[in-house]
Amino acid sequence: MARVKKGAKARPKRGASTSKRGASTSKRAATTRTSKRGATFDIVYVGPTLAASEVVRLLPNSSVRGPVAIGDVLRAIDEPGVRRIAIIDGYFERMAAVWHKEILLAIEAGIEVWGAASMGALRAAELAPFGMRGVGAIYERFASGELEADDEVAVAHLPAEFGYRTTSVALVDLRDGIERTTTAPIDRDGVERTTTAPIDRCVTPDNERATDDLVTLREKLVELARVPFYRDRSWERLCADAKAAGIPARVVVALASPPPSRKTADAILLLTTMHDTAPTPRVTVASQPAMRVPRTWALGQLRAWLAKQSPLAGRPRGRIARI
Repeated sequence: MARVKKGAKARPKRGASTSKRGASTSKRAATTRTSKRGATFDIVYVGPTLAASEVVRLLPNSSVRGPVAIGDVLRAIDEPGVRRIAIIDGYFERMAAVWHKEILLAIEAGIEVWGAASMGALRAAELAPFGMRGVGAIYERFASGELEADDEVAVAHLPAEFGYRTTSVALVDLRDGIERTTTAPIDRDGVERTTTAPIDRCVTPDNERATDDLVTLREKLVELARVPFYRDRSWERLCADAKAAGIPARVVVALASPPPSRKTADAILLLTTMHDTAPTPRVTVASQPAMRVPRTWALGQLRAWLAKQSPLAGRPRGRIARI
């Protein structure tokens, strides 16, 4: 994923505004930010991981946006009524990724920021010490340090007009599928059984190998999955590479029918968790002195750039966008 660019350390002039809100901090001292009608809502940034219709079903009081990109969260802070932001998907290659500082500013403003599955899991793992909330197995693996590479969650997909349909599979989904496939009881013909025989002896080539050999098998499959560039990764490619590498046939057969996406499962878990969790009231910046985010020169430049852009400016419009 793209890294946040570090801005110059030049300080803005005293009293100069870093936004076009036209309201001072004192005027934003209300405990809860509401719209003119007093309504509050959640924003969900999502693309290929979960359909917008599913988001609305799971979290009815939400505004579904596309994958998050640079400046989106900064804009969202200024929207009346925003109480929580959920980041699932986010751009990173054909346009700049959402800045960490944007998320910190939202937290400073009293907006809850949640993340899971993809870009959201990455940012949540990085910003958990500052109050961003992570959910799901993928987040947990990044937060623990088990996973580190940004390309674990990267996929290629079609643009919005095609429903963000994916054209590749994320490495984290391939990894998860490998782990689940090689722990399910598998018959010699590759058909999953429902017996409770020892899982570390059910998928191994000769049904005689020790657990260490099974771990080696998984590691080899994960390495085969990792080799292709992220937009070329797929279950079909993994099966072909596994067959060429001499992986036992019934293991390849099992991989050809992979389990459901872990990214999608984590996204659903995020939304159901948010649905079942009452949002905390928005509080004043003054009540969170430890979360005062520096207003750097780079942040001021970003605000100035956003003031000249439409919300959808720069969104990928080709046949393939990347996330």
